Amino acid sequence: MSGTHALSDDQVRQELKKMTAFIRQEASEKANEIEIKANEEFSIEKAKLVQEEKDSIDSNYAKKFKQATMSQQITRSKVANQTRLKVLGARQELLDDIFEAAQQKLGDAAKDKDKYQEILKNLILEGFYDMNEPTLQVRARKADYDLVKSAIEAASKEYKEKVDKDISAEIDESEPLAEGSAGGVILVGTGGKIDINNTFEARLDILRTSALPAMRQALFGKNPNRKFFD
Repeated sequence: MSGTHALSDDQVRQELKKMTAFIRQEASEKANEIEIKANEEFSIEKAKLVQEEKDSIDSNYAKKFKQATMSQQITRSKVANQTRLKVLGARQELLDDIFEAAQQKLGDAAKDKDKYQEILKNLILEGFYDMNEPTLQVRARKADYDLVKSAIEAASKEYKEKVDKDISAEIDESEPLAEGSAGGVILVGTGGKIDINNTFEARLDILRTSALPAMRQALFGKNPNRKFFD
């Protein structure tokens, strides 16, 4: 039977030294593993946070860019609309000036008596055709009565020649046109129930409506947005 030999002090110290070294090695390796894993997790978390921040920045940029684009479009539309309104206003002002100038010159047509009498004849004749009645009254300025009488005679004669009908017309002195009127006549028929206003002012108002599209085109060119024409 073999006996158990006790370790000497040197042997014990050597064994302890080996065990200590082993434990330190294990601890060092474990520490390295923990550090490596911690670094990996840190890198992953950091990359995740960086990506989230980048996504947030991209999202905010896209939102702000969209808002800026929309704001720019609104501003551009507002400026374009304001400009369009200013242009339309300037155009309308020019047209108003033209008609105002025409209004001021209406009275000039009555200065040339021969020419004015011919105009009166044509205005009366037009009323004869429109009214188509055998008897009519003509209202005019008192200052024009002599010219109107001659114009009635000439218009009645031409009416007879054109439609082969007699027509009778006389001046209605009970209701003369205002002396401030530029000229022209008003024809009254059917016992005063129907009248045709052929004064210069009324004809200018008709022209203001009927000639306005042609005037706009002549002054400003064709409207590119207009699709239908009379």
